[in-house]
Amino acid sequence: MNKEEFVKEIILKLKEINININEKIADKFYKYTNMLLEWNEKINLTAITEISDIILKHYIDSLTINKYIKEQNTIIDIGTGAGFPGIPLKIVNPNNKFILVDSLNKRINFLKEVEKELNLQDIEMIHSRVEDLAKIKEYREKIDLAVSRAVANLSTLLEYMLPFVKENGLCICMKGPNITQEVEDSKKAIEILGGKIEKIEKINLPGSEIERNIILIRKINKTPNKYPRKAGMPAKQPIK
Repeated sequence: MNKEEFVKEIILKLKEINININEKIADKFYKYTNMLLEWNEKINLTAITEISDIILKHYIDSLTINKYIKEQNTIIDIGTGAGFPGIPLKIVNPNNKFILVDSLNKRINFLKEVEKELNLQDIEMIHSRVEDLAKIKEYREKIDLAVSRAVANLSTLLEYMLPFVKENGLCICMKGPNITQEVEDSKKAIEILGGKIEKIEKINLPGSEIERNIILIRKINKTPNKYPRKAGMPAKQPIK
């Protein structure tokens, strides 16, 4: 796919989820795609390498939650990997502050190069375990919106996310299909960690049969200081 075709496709696909971008913004996605494919030959960033699939399954998928971002919101992306959903969200929300966290330094190095190449401002890349970062005063309960895509089961994920979010802030967990049991199993964790399910939005990615669930958890109480537990515990022993 050449640049002209890429620009046309991403502009059209984003219109289907009510996001309008110009060619300048589309060009940032094009540069990001080239970097993703180039770095993917050196470090494992994505199993998706067809450009049309990258547009749909990474960029459009990431941006299905764009409508929940408000002006002045600070957004943290937990377990960002190759930058999803954080980088696509940052590209279309240049004035919001973003914090992207990953436990693998190679991915953070990649994201820092993306930041330079795309000239992204007010974005912070952090190499850390989220369990450790959430204990730091500068980040704990200071964030408006925490987002995460396909990182862990919901109980574990919310132990990672809710400690960062200020009261009345929001966690957005991006999941695939068939989440009924996972949601049921997470109810105790949600209550203990200070959250409440506000909405579960079921969607299909445009022009496809790919199902997604967007789970919105509102932070209604402070998270007890003991959470998150030490690194590895939320994954090994989810709150039940």
